[in-house]
Amino acid sequence: MQQSLILFAHGARDPAWAAPFERLRALTRAAMPAVGVELAFLELMQPDLPSVVAQQVAAGSRRITVIPVFLGQGGHVRRDLPQLLEQLRQAHPEVEIRTVPAVGEDEAVLQAIAAYCIGTLQS
Repeated sequence: MQQSLILFAHGARDPAWAAPFERLRALTRAAMPAVGVELAFLELMQPDLPSVVAQQVAAGSRRITVIPVFLGQGGHVRRDLPQLLEQLRQAHPEVEIRTVPAVGEDEAVLQAIAAYCIGTLQS
């Protein structure tokens, strides 16, 4: 495996909170079987981002994309994530570690959420 996606979520005290993120990971894995797809959390849940990056590097990944599964670019995505990524880049200089905007910033995601909201009136 040369490439990995890490779905990066906030985390919560209630273990059931992670279920939709685990489903998202499963859907993504099924669509991209040659890519390592993992789930990591900022806080309150495991595994954390440094652990998942280390695991993916050990498995042979040389390009890691961290996808913030957040609705917006709040403080965690603007401040905490860049700090974590800088630490990870220093720990793994042989690996390209990049990120993309939060999923909620994507127009297609917003359209899907809007369609869901509209659909609730029709059910």
